[in-house]
Amino acid sequence: MRVLIAEQAYALYAQLLREAAPDLEVLTSGDSAQLSALAAQCPVWLGQPDLLATLLRQGHSPQWLQSTWAGIKPLLAPGLQRDYRLTRAVGIFGQVMAEYMLTYMLGHERQVLARLVSQVERKWDERASQGLAGRRVLIVGTGVIGQQVAEFLLPFGVKLYGIASSARVQPPFLEVAPMERLGEWVGQVDYVLNLLPDTPATQDIYDAALLARFNPDALLINAGRGVAVVDADLVEALKLGHLAGAVIDVCRQEPLPQRHPFWTAWGLLLTGHSSAPTSPSAMVGLFVKNLRAWQAGQALQGEVDFARGY
Repeated sequence: MRVLIAEQAYALYAQLLREAAPDLEVLTSGDSAQLSALAAQCPVWLGQPDLLATLLRQGHSPQWLQSTWAGIKPLLAPGLQRDYRLTRAVGIFGQVMAEYMLTYMLGHERQVLARLVSQVERKWDERASQGLAGRRVLIVGTGVIGQQVAEFLLPFGVKLYGIASSARVQPPFLEVAPMERLGEWVGQVDYVLNLLPDTPATQDIYDAALLARFNPDALLINAGRGVAVVDADLVEALKLGHLAGAVIDVCRQEPLPQRHPFWTAWGLLLTGHSSAPTSPSAMVGLFVKNLRAWQAGQALQGEVDFARGY
């Protein structure tokens, strides 16, 4: 079986895959022309969606494609063929995403940034801090990553609520409500953790109307997709005190332009799309598991429904 790797870290992925599955013939290159020539020889592709989309535009087509990203938007661009099986990276981001969320939730509770300002100003800061126990947390997007984040947060004593495409019973959430009730829920919680994928239905959700309904003591953390937030509306909402702060990991344009208002927005912290980097070893493990399932004609983890976009 020939497998094509199209990754920025292609050499590392090739080494890990050869070690994990010696029976495979692994083909890869850092040269785009050579990569294109190799693509025609491989029924299975592994790599990052932007590079793989380029190969699709060149007329190459796999039987099955495994993305190394959780998001697969470049592969859904208009005009690209969809006559192959596509899986996205799932099950490998839960802990690292939960650690990211906890970092900034605990930092918010312990007022880390305010204490740093006090230190710079040489002021002894005795302000009281709170903990997470009893805090109400709304996870918007209760898919695989949202579910795993919830499970990691549970031991901290938080009250977990979720928003999904439809209402459902989904432990450990106390309640999972449909998207239509998002406006109601953002005013009742202390943390809003956005983990929604990028689909037509999830764009521009956090607009002026929704942000005005937030609990003024709440923190918004967006580690889903940048298009979910209307940038200017968030900046204005923070200025007006509609919410206590925002941690933004993903933006509409990355890197963020120098003149973008997020750089200087009150109460907003940028984290540079660092929330959940892909672990090559974990990714290779997922790929090999999916490969064996694909060879056996079994279900694949993270298979994408092209109509839904995830």
